[in-house]
Amino acid sequence: MSQQASRVAELIEPSVTALGYELVGVEYLPQGKHSILRVYIDQADGIRVEDCQQVSRQISGVLDVEDPIAGQFSLEVSSPGTDRPLFKAEHYERFSGEKAEIRLRAPRQGQRKFTGRLAGVENDCVLLDMENGDQVDLPINDIERAHLKPEW
Repeated sequence: MSQQASRVAELIEPSVTALGYELVGVEYLPQGKHSILRVYIDQADGIRVEDCQQVSRQISGVLDVEDPIAGQFSLEVSSPGTDRPLFKAEHYERFSGEKAEIRLRAPRQGQRKFTGRLAGVENDCVLLDMENGDQVDLPINDIERAHLKPEW
């Protein structure tokens, strides 16, 4: 998560949890006047459009007051979906055994993109079982983006 996204998550998490939702994570995609702040929420019964609207109204007020991001941006509140993004160590643990795609900020072993089965977290590293039988450990702080890869 970027610094701006981390700051936003810190500011809005109390409001999101007070409404009865889990704050899965926040993405900030800076693109000038077309920047996007994407907030992912979840709950046991799933997420409906009305849930996204309610959270959007609530956190818009917090963001207006705190103003953590300079300039204009569009706010999107969404369910994590089937290709659920992974943000926290707890996510990698919770979805252990699931197939995931992880992209690093900088190349490691000559590559930035890794796909395999999540095998938990150890020493601040995500363990990923690769299809060739190898296991790689990817430092959580080096992960740029990660998400589940649904198997149909």
